[in-house]
Amino acid sequence: MHAVKRPRRVLMTIDAVGGVWRYGVDLARELGAGGIVCLLAGSGPEPDAAQREECWALCNVSLEWPGLPLDWMVMDAASLGEAAGTLATMARDWGADLVHLNLPSQAAGFPDGVPVVVTSHSCLATWWRAVKGGDLPPNWRWQQELTARGMQRADAIMVPTASHGDALAAAYGRPDRLHIVANATALPKAASAKEPFVLAAGRWWDEGKNVATADAVAALSHWPIRLAGALEGPNVARIVLHHAQELGPLTPEATCAAMSRAEIFFSPALYEPFGLAVLEAAARSCALILADIPSLRELWTDVALFVDPRDAGGFAAVINRLAEAPAERRALGQRAAVRARAFTLTRQAEQVRQVYAEARGADALAA
Repeated sequence: MHAVKRPRRVLMTIDAVGGVWRYGVDLARELGAGGIVCLLAGSGPEPDAAQREECWALCNVSLEWPGLPLDWMVMDAASLGEAAGTLATMARDWGADLVHLNLPSQAAGFPDGVPVVVTSHSCLATWWRAVKGGDLPPNWRWQQELTARGMQRADAIMVPTASHGDALAAAYGRPDRLHIVANATALPKAASAKEPFVLAAGRWWDEGKNVATADAVAALSHWPIRLAGALEGPNVARIVLHHAQELGPLTPEATCAAMSRAEIFFSPALYEPFGLAVLEAAARSCALILADIPSLRELWTDVALFVDPRDAGGFAAVINRLAEAPAERRALGQRAAVRARAFTLTRQAEQVRQVYAEARGADALAA
């Protein structure tokens, strides 16, 4: 049996709205070290000038923006148009030997002839169960059906945690060809002096980030609570904070700088398939106080303190205790930093390359 060759030309979908941008660009950069050239095909609102320049600086990356809709920003399946057909045409014309879709629904109806890998970073069905409870209402079931079709078409499926894989299994049945590939981050080059404040970061307009609890904690905390991230999003009115300090949307560099200074990072998230912001804060030696949800337990047991995500008083009590316990804070931050060193971009890229190779083998066998 001949060994399956790893791909050399990968078309990868990306969006500029959330964490998929960071995931896609960092992964594409690292894949270049293994000789892979990437075409990033954008969906949703266009990237800003800084994001475009980041891509242009990478010698192995090209960026095109066909402006395909994101499934979570439209009201019905018809609004997605011919996304799979458009991406298949781009892949054929560019000569891709593998397609990596960061929305599983984009694989629904994708034609045969090229291996397809999908990554489930999140999905509406699993979000709804975690945040609202129960199944999707009938008017949103089309999203679940489209995502199911996409996962059935895929030659391999990647998830960032086993917990998210379990959530997918509860919503869709256990997927075949499932691979756990944790997210990653670049480690800081130097440490910074810490300051007495607590940081939280996220897209706060997303109900799953639980901004109400974050704001309520600020009313009870002895230290300032600072929230980095947007308070207004697609089809979501601007959220007004009453107690927490608003930092607003920050560049990735500014967010990481704030993490470097913060003594404590906390996350009250109700839904977090991975939690890249937690990893970035851990890498910068923040003491972690996290929502007690399966994914964060999976990743940060023994190095973080956990609180029920809806218990503002519980979060505040732990924050106030750590504010008076510098030795415990430092020990927690050091343990978090050690754990974070395992989540390297090099490790992530190598695992992704292995999934790509397996997907090409599965595609060859299917043919």
